[in-house]
Amino acid sequence: MTHALSGRFDARREAEMAVERLVQGHGIDRNTIVIEAAGEENTAGEDLAGADAKRGSDSEEPRSDGPLTGAVLVAVEVANDEQAAAIREAFTEFKAADVAANG
Repeated sequence: MTHALSGRFDARREAEMAVERLVQGHGIDRNTIVIEAAGEENTAGEDLAGADAKRGSDSEEPRSDGPLTGAVLVAVEVANDEQAAAIREAFTEFKAADVAANG
């Protein structure tokens, strides 16, 4: 049975960490994962984190140029219940909101 799941992340870093957990930890094909702005405009999420939060590796000065126009959406389609469970687990670990399942 095919499962399509999606989750909204407040920061791009958390979305990327969830994707890496799925790809590296659970063997989910990266080509089945879509990452996009949840709204119409480009966004780094609603909260700054990771590289979006600092100007450079040696800088403590926060950035103010990152587009914070909404959440980052991650959507994944997989073929079995085990992979769907791994997606839900990764979404929970990295604080996804509005997790939805279709199928």
